[in-house]
Amino acid sequence: MKMEKSWRSRLESEISLPYVQQLKEFLDSELKAGKLVYPPQEKIFSAFLETPFDQVKVVIVGQDPYHGEGQAHGLSFSIPEEIKKLPPSLKNIFKELHSDLGIPAPQTGCLTPWAKQGVFLLNATLTVLAGEPKSHFGRGWERFTDSVIRALAEKQDPIVFLLWGKSAQDKGEKIREINPNHLVLTAAHPSPYSVTGFFGCRHFSKANEFLVKSGKVPVSWELP
Repeated sequence: MKMEKSWRSRLESEISLPYVQQLKEFLDSELKAGKLVYPPQEKIFSAFLETPFDQVKVVIVGQDPYHGEGQAHGLSFSIPEEIKKLPPSLKNIFKELHSDLGIPAPQTGCLTPWAKQGVFLLNATLTVLAGEPKSHFGRGWERFTDSVIRALAEKQDPIVFLLWGKSAQDKGEKIREINPNHLVLTAAHPSPYSVTGFFGCRHFSKANEFLVKSGKVPVSWELP
């Protein structure tokens, strides 16, 4: 697992558990069988490389990677710069961003600039088969990312958790119990099927207000 050193030291004991090896063997078997797995292997842990543990100040939890060709690159809701067609959920995120902060829709769907500012873009499941959403659900990723959320929740330094949709909310249900100093904001998933409960949540401005009150630099949500 290629991770930035602060993440690796924090998750070292988890990575050594048998289920992680079993997960690796499962992924190897999928690839050997000629199946197309997204994101590419070198991008699976992009979130852990772009946003060091010590720099996390906002967490956005997605479900699993995009399953369309070339879309997934290891950051939840994000797509690579060269992919021009925005997924529907990402379009709706940008609509809410405009409504909340007046930021115009960007030319790119790549959220790496957010990640580099401390916005940790985590999917609950880190891999998926091409064209088959949730195809790697239940194989061990959820246990691993639960441990990631727990590690973040145990930070004494207050951070913001943006939990969009039931899957993310279930994953973060114990955050407040672990540390009530964090800000946990919930809304419907930005998917077209549930977006009416997402629009108007104003999570971007609320996150920045909390960061400023906590003595931190707010996130510049504007993208190129």
